[in-house]
Formats: sequence, C-alpha cells, structure tokens
Amino acid sequence: MSQSGAIADADAITLDLSTTELETQRDHITSFIEGVVDDAGADGAVIGLSGGIDSTLTATLAVEALGADSVHGLVMPSDVNTDRNMSDAERVAEWLEIEYDVLDINPIVDAFFDAYPEGTDDQMAAGNVRVRTRAVLNYFVANHESGVVLGTGNRSEAMTGYFTKYGDQAVDCNPIGNLYKRQVRQLAHHVGIAEDLVEKPPSAEMWEGQTDEAEMGLDYDTLDAVLALHIDGPLSKAATVESLGVPETVIDHVVELVEESTHKRSMPPAPAALHR
Repeated sequence: MSQSGAIADADAITLDLSTTELETQRDHITSFIEGVVDDAGADGAVIGLSGGIDSTLTATLAVEALGADSVHGLVMPSDVNTDRNMSDAERVAEWLEIEYDVLDINPIVDAFFDAYPEGTDDQMAAGNVRVRTRAVLNYFVANHESGVVLGTGNRSEAMTGYFTKYGDQAVDCNPIGNLYKRQVRQLAHHVGIAEDLVEKPPSAEMWEGQTDEAEMGLDYDTLDAVLALHIDGPLSKAATVESLGVPETVIDHVVELVEESTHKRSMPPAPAALHR
C-alpha cells in the first residue's frame, strides 16, 4: 500500500461513534452485564466507585442491566484520595440510587506497611498495595452477597497495561473493556452522565497528585489514535506519524507500553508439559 493510500485509510478509521452506534454499544454492554451475572448464577454485582468516568459509566450501565437493587457500590478512600473524588463517588451512588458503603482502606494498607516498612518509600509499590487492597474488599463483599465483581477498565488501559496486576483488573469482567477512553467519554455523554464527571482529568490516585496522562506521558486522545490506527489498525509507523502529526517517539512509546505489558494480559506462565 502506498503511503498516500495509507493516509486515506486513516480517514476511514474514526474513534467517534454516531448516536446509533452509541445506542448499540449501550445495548451491547448492558446485555453483556446481564449475561455475566446470569451465567454465574449470581444475585447481583459489586463495583468499586472512584468518582471517575470509567466506574461511573460502568455503574450506570450495570443499573440499566440489573436494576438499582442488584448493584452494590464500594467507595474505598485512602489518605491519597482527594475529597472531591470520594465525594463524587458517593454522589454517583446516590444519583443511581444504589446501595453503597464507604470503606476506609487506610488501616489495611498501614498493616501492610507495618509488616514490610522497607517498601513504604517506593511510590509505585505502595500505590499498588492500595489498589490490591480495594480488589480484596470488592471480592469480600461480592462473595458474601453472591455477586460478581464488575471491573471498570477500558480498552486503552488494557492495551497499554495501565492497571495494577491482580489489582483493578482482578475482576470477573470489564463491561467497558471494548471502548477506547475517548469512546467511554462519548457513551457517558450519551447516557446522561454529568459533564463535570465526564471531563474530569482521570487519575488512579495511587499517590497524591497522580494523573493517568502525566504518568503515561501522553494524553488519551493521542494514545487512542495511535492504538486505533497503528496497533489495532493497518497503518505503518510512518503513516501514523503523518496522519496524526506527532513525532515518531510518540508511536515508539505507545508500542513499548503495549509490548512491555503483555504479561499483564496473559495467564501466569508455566513450563510446557513434558510428554513421556
């Protein structure tokens, strides 16, 4: 394919969904959630609420699929979470009229830090303890209530490994895992989620002041475009650079994120079976 042909193909690849496509996605995801719960023989679903758009959209669609009485939200603050995000998480639960609990994870996290104080100064390691603690609580409540744990990960995060292994991806399913971050925002607008929640800068809040885009080194719109055109799509690196008007280093960075996180998307490896 010529480069001019490749650029023409780029024009045909869009992350923006039409109203009809958004409604189709809405039905597709709610049917998926209902199917997961039915197949598990569960009574409902548990979801961690962060005040961010991913958990807000997932919870909204879960209520559409299962009814408010069958969705249980958990707000799990720690000393690195902002008051605004925790307030927004409760606001979402109240807007959706679902049962929710606020579970302070600080005592649990502090117990880990007390057990192994050498790791407390490691920002990433300490942040992952917080994320994994929330995962344990999600399953504790879900097991007690015969529910499934709904993940809140999107396609962009999954492809780049932007999640904690056995943490926020320790879930039974990811209802919005087929959507790039840009499409998450579009669907959130479509289903009527408040504008300030849709446009809030995303943060995993693993430590104070952390934001997704600062940690990844690029904004989600650029990331999504590289994923759609080059990783998922047909364009070469050169064609993607020309189409998006970004340096080659941006493409290389996204490719590196995808390749280095392969282990996060796979079952733990084991030696091949030896045949006698």
